[in-house]
Amino acid sequence: QTRRIDVRGEVILSAGAIGSPQILMLSGIGEAAHLASHGIGVAADLPGVGRGLQDHLQARLVFTCNEPTLNDEVRKLWQQARIALKYALFRAGPMSMAASLATGFLRTNDRVATPDIQFHVQPWSADSPGEGVHPFSAFTMSVCQLRPESRGTVRLKSSDPAAYPAIQPNYLATPTDCETVVAGIRIARRIATERPLAGKITAEMRPGPDVQSDAELLDWARNSATTIYHPTGTAAMGPVLDERLRVRGIRGLRVADCSIMPEIVSGNTNAPAIMIGEKAADLLREDRRRGA
Repeated sequence: QTRRIDVRGEVILSAGAIGSPQILMLSGIGEAAHLASHGIGVAADLPGVGRGLQDHLQARLVFTCNEPTLNDEVRKLWQQARIALKYALFRAGPMSMAASLATGFLRTNDRVATPDIQFHVQPWSADSPGEGVHPFSAFTMSVCQLRPESRGTVRLKSSDPAAYPAIQPNYLATPTDCETVVAGIRIARRIATERPLAGKITAEMRPGPDVQSDAELLDWARNSATTIYHPTGTAAMGPVLDERLRVRGIRGLRVADCSIMPEIVSGNTNAPAIMIGEKAADLLREDRRRGA
């Protein structure tokens, strides 16, 4: 069905750093040539839409250990049922834990003034969370670069709203990003050699003892590192939005999500996303009071 909805006030787009630029482009707001290539009429020629994508990349080191981990507690259905029952009755057990039980913000070298990597330590391991945990006792130590320089894109594959967009994060595209992730992996390895943690570890499974040189570590990161789900910057203030989150050249349309960030924050994006929403609400009230 095709439906038309007329809006007396404003439209607030909050579909995230992937969904918001896709919806904008499908609506004719974006780089004119790109829109025309998909047969979309141009409402506003804004080349910055879908560009500037930044994300936090995590390299996940896995260590096998000599004590049980969550891998051992969730492998069977009856174990999962027991965990769910414990949480339902007592609000305790593995379901009450955070995704990462230990975190840390560190500097990779003395040349940076503030931490440029974040560590997450999880008492489980997996090739990917959707595939289930490994069939042995192990834990994960992930290294996340906080201020990446690399920028990617979100582009349309077609004018069909149901078609997924083409996402090119362009991770590890600059020397600084490459040096930082390698340094972070080496710091993680050094932490693993310190007591009391060293006494719990039986082997480094990933990247493994055969991966030692900077080039080998970088190659491992390129082939195994994953997103930590912090995409930002694809409808940024400046090229796409003004200082009040209004889409340039379009009346009555604002964006309020992590896509508005000109630079990715050096940490998790959930709290900043909430703050963006609260600030957007303040701007709306101010403009309404002024009759703007």
